[in-house]
Amino acid sequence: MPPLPDPLPDAEVQCRQLAELLRPMLAVNPLFVGIHSGGVWVAERLKSSLGLSAEFGQIDVSFYRDDFAAKGLHPQVKPTVIPFEVEGRHIILVDDVLYTGRTTRAAVNELFDYGRPARIELAVLADRGGREMPIAAQYCVWKTDLLVGKENLVLARNADNTLAWSLENV
Repeated sequence: MPPLPDPLPDAEVQCRQLAELLRPMLAVNPLFVGIHSGGVWVAERLKSSLGLSAEFGQIDVSFYRDDFAAKGLHPQVKPTVIPFEVEGRHIILVDDVLYTGRTTRAAVNELFDYGRPARIELAVLADRGGREMPIAAQYCVWKTDLLVGKENLVLARNADNTLAWSLENV
């Protein structure tokens, strides 16, 4: 994977690129579920860019993480909201960054509490490598490498509601 560009890519442009990757999937009428918090922000952009009328779901995986005992509860746990029937449906999970795969695994586990989807796919803005689980994004606009254990890629929502990347030293 290529190293990080300087400056970092425009996250708003990336959201539109991800929408175009997903546009052909609209023929199968998928349901979108954003993973809190960055995935929910990206799902909001996808809904707007794709002109979707259906609500998207929102998942907070805090209680489903396999490292919950070690990390504890995040201080800003959000409610999971799945405003549609999951059983037998095509679900597209949306997140900002794919890293170890543990967040995605937790989201899939939680989705199954709502029913058995026919299919689950993953759409992300960035894949930073470093997988610890056999999970891959079917839709991704940016693959990059970070220094493991030293850097984090963070998506933030600015005061004007725009999304922007930053690099955080760990």
